Amino acid sequence: MIAIGMEGSANKLGVGIMLHPKDGSPPQVLANIRHTYVSPPGEGFLPKDTARHHRAWVVKLVKKALKEAQVSVDDVSCICFTKGPGMGAPLQSVVVAARMLSLLWDKPLVGVNHCVGHIEMGRLITGATNPVVLYVSGGNTQVIAYSSQRYRIFGETLDIAVGNCLDRFARTLHISNDPAPGYNIEQLAKQGNQLVDLPYVVKGMDCSFSGILAAIDALAAQLGLGGEEREKEDAEKRASSAGEAQIIPETNDKPTRADLCFSLQETIFSMLVEITERAMAHVGSKQVLIVGGVGSNLRLQEMMGIMARDRGGSVYATDERFCIDNGIMIAQAGMLAYQTGFQTPLKESTCTQRFRTDEVFVKWRED
Repeated sequence: MIAIGMEGSANKLGVGIMLHPKDGSPPQVLANIRHTYVSPPGEGFLPKDTARHHRAWVVKLVKKALKEAQVSVDDVSCICFTKGPGMGAPLQSVVVAARMLSLLWDKPLVGVNHCVGHIEMGRLITGATNPVVLYVSGGNTQVIAYSSQRYRIFGETLDIAVGNCLDRFARTLHISNDPAPGYNIEQLAKQGNQLVDLPYVVKGMDCSFSGILAAIDALAAQLGLGGEEREKEDAEKRASSAGEAQIIPETNDKPTRADLCFSLQETIFSMLVEITERAMAHVGSKQVLIVGGVGSNLRLQEMMGIMARDRGGSVYATDERFCIDNGIMIAQAGMLAYQTGFQTPLKESTCTQRFRTDEVFVKWRED
């Protein structure tokens, strides 16, 4: 059985094709195609611009995925799409495309929860059996554990998501959005070594990131590390291309941009490790599965690994192919639901910006 998955909840448009062999052998990734809408430095991506990008690229990506997977339309069993959560306009663009293909090809539709897609893809790739899941992305931050055919949310952000916090600070520093602002912050943080004191906000099992963002934004402005640093970045790039040292030495002990990125990561990742450890203790699990775009951050994986090893446990994580939004995660979760008899009628093939992880009945898991 073959499923096409279509993901477009934010600025990444993904089309993936998954094969589930009838002999019961492990599912296979046949194609994983993605294209990203990249906004200028210092700017976020607006829903209308992102939706326009998705409409312009979706047909190209579907054709490319079919060609790479070496399958025909007749081979496809179902078309899976992201129902939510996410940004309304981009979601709607992909839903319309999925409906069109369903009608043209006479294939059933399967609406998928974006968060569940991340979890099921993570479980498949890593082989984690029954882990506590840390789901961290630009739009979501949740600590999740499975029980009685539901993915139960133990803790979450009280305001903005951790990925949104990183992305917005990248805008403050006018860091490039290519390939992703969070990735560029991660690389800059590797050059930092001065830890700046920032608010640490954990409330029970929940986190808050807006106050941290406000504090570090104010500090960046106070130190003069905002928009004018674009000139310094250009000078560093020119020096690098000329074969000179890329990093310009600082003339005093004031925190640098790298120090601020380092401090932000260390603080917010410590918060995430704390609430994840608390969930592990509650459910008695020794496994942690990190999913979502921020989950590809190596420093987060390292910090979580230290905690898990102290508890005699282990961390399961993947790279950007599977962590960052993609079509194969939608195809994987959609196929699991489809094999239990689930389909989304055409008149119900809508999208929603708010679709809780624990709303999904996980019929395919009986453990």
